[in-house]
Amino acid sequence: MRLDQRCIVDMIKPHSKVLDIGCGDGSLIDYLCRDHQCDARGIELDMSYVTQSVGKGLPVIQGNADYDLQHYPTNGFDYVVLSRTLQAVNHPKEVLQQMLRIGRHAIVSFPNFGHWTLRAQLLLKGRMPMTTVWGKYWYETPNIHPCTMTDFVHLCEVEGHRIERWMAIDEQGERAPWRRYVRLANFFGEQALFLLTR
Repeated sequence: MRLDQRCIVDMIKPHSKVLDIGCGDGSLIDYLCRDHQCDARGIELDMSYVTQSVGKGLPVIQGNADYDLQHYPTNGFDYVVLSRTLQAVNHPKEVLQQMLRIGRHAIVSFPNFGHWTLRAQLLLKGRMPMTTVWGKYWYETPNIHPCTMTDFVHLCEVEGHRIERWMAIDEQGERAPWRRYVRLANFFGEQALFLLTR
């Protein structure tokens, strides 16, 4: 599993009911079912990932986060997960609203566009940055709504979503040491993770 997925597992209580939106190859669902005794299922836009997941016996359906979440029942899940997908949806604000309607908790991870290396690349080179997390040129990426940690905190404040827990991490697994200060973590964390409630 990716690093952000391992951190997500730490936020989920065993035996929970989990929906993973944009679940990719289903590795998080597989782990949650096998090792965390969760009732986990997923929706994924890319049909090749859906086929791969179903081939492994995982409960994954093809769907679009922008349009299909409205069909899920209110309070149907303990946790709704959106890992490295927020920046690729058309309507991030509405997707977050649906996540918190469907689940008691929402877990969101995304590449932090406020990281210092991205700022430096943009400033010094004048071009859209590339990192291991953002590994494609701007014209090839599905990322249409890149945001920073402080952007996300602002959105949560405006929408009235409660942040229960947050962290900033880098690709090597180190957590940004500024756990009390989002602005400093925004500068040094390559990826952001948030646990939200209504």
